[in-house]
Amino acid sequence: MNPELPDFGPGAQGSPERASAGGLLADNLTGFGRALRRCGVRLDSAHIALAQQAALLVGLDSKADLGAALEAVLVNRERDRTVFRELFALYFGNPAAATGASAALLSGAPPTPASAHRPRVREALAAQPAPGSAGPADAPIDADAAMSASDLRRLRHADFQGLGAGEYRLVERLARDIALPLPRIAARRTRAGVRGARLHWPGLMRQAARSGGELLHLPRRERQPQALPLLLLVDVSGSMERYARLLLAFLHAATREQRRRDVFAFGTELTDLTPAFRLGDSDAMLATAATLIPDYAGGTRLGESLATLRRQHAHRLVGRRTLVLLISDGLDTGAPETLEAELAWLRRSSRRILWLNPLLRFEGYAPLARGAALLQRLVHGSLAVHNLSRLQDLAAGLAALTRGR
Repeated sequence: MNPELPDFGPGAQGSPERASAGGLLADNLTGFGRALRRCGVRLDSAHIALAQQAALLVGLDSKADLGAALEAVLVNRERDRTVFRELFALYFGNPAAATGASAALLSGAPPTPASAHRPRVREALAAQPAPGSAGPADAPIDADAAMSASDLRRLRHADFQGLGAGEYRLVERLARDIALPLPRIAARRTRAGVRGARLHWPGLMRQAARSGGELLHLPRRERQPQALPLLLLVDVSGSMERYARLLLAFLHAATREQRRRDVFAFGTELTDLTPAFRLGDSDAMLATAATLIPDYAGGTRLGESLATLRRQHAHRLVGRRTLVLLISDGLDTGAPETLEAELAWLRRSSRRILWLNPLLRFEGYAPLARGAALLQRLVHGSLAVHNLSRLQDLAAGLAALTRGR
């Protein structure tokens, strides 16, 4: 068989007409679509129909041409492109192995080493059983290849720290689709409305001119809603390594519409990630952040990092209206006196500080470490952020935190 031809499984060798006539082309493209959906790529039956038409138009003489044609009709998001290319190479070389790779995304694959920050489809193959043995690779795929309710529930409540390579990648992609409606407050500026303490005189005069001096209602000026400026401080130390990447991707996607958003990573020093967060694609943001952060997976000196924030970036805190999200486990190794002084400054200079702590997942957790005890005393509130379910509850926690001020 020509090595440039895609392999459509047993009995598919031969002319493209024979494959099409026997239904093998349609069957394999449908199976490929199911595998893509298991990996998180959004597809429906219309996409599969387009893929079949594209395959018939370009033919099966060149694997590269077929891959380009299928990619053009099946990939709608930039972050799905790498997954498509890796799974295409696997599926049309060994469909059984590719099915196992996609199944690993929903199975309990063993954790990947901490140094592997970007798990891929190929890594899931290492967790699959040998051909012919029982396991996820031999499990039947349902008609639409969507994950079951039990699988989704398990992933929603699974701790990020205990996820396998394939699961981690899938959960990261799911986290990017979680909405985070930030609380809005009444600004000082006003606009025409139906409620308010002051009359809207220009509107009142226009209404009087139109109605011959009779007023049907009194237009008023109301304070217009305004999104709070947002400051994100993300711990990238060794104990937060598995959480940091996933939470950065979540926050990048969830706060995309925020007008004022400043982002810093801290470990042993402070790194400004605001330029990286201006990028539209989350994968590009993560790649840029990896080049900017010099102390990733190192120690934690929050006090010194906040001191750098005060000396060099104090203007990022807008008129004591900034909402601060501090993401850390509180395992600080710096001087507690410095941390206490800088946290007190941050509290005075911001509207609210919310501590997002993964260790709150443990029942009966007590902040016994010195840094954690100071954070518990000086922040306005704390929430757990160790799984997808907690990320979905974050918006309600933010609203409760800012209510009444």
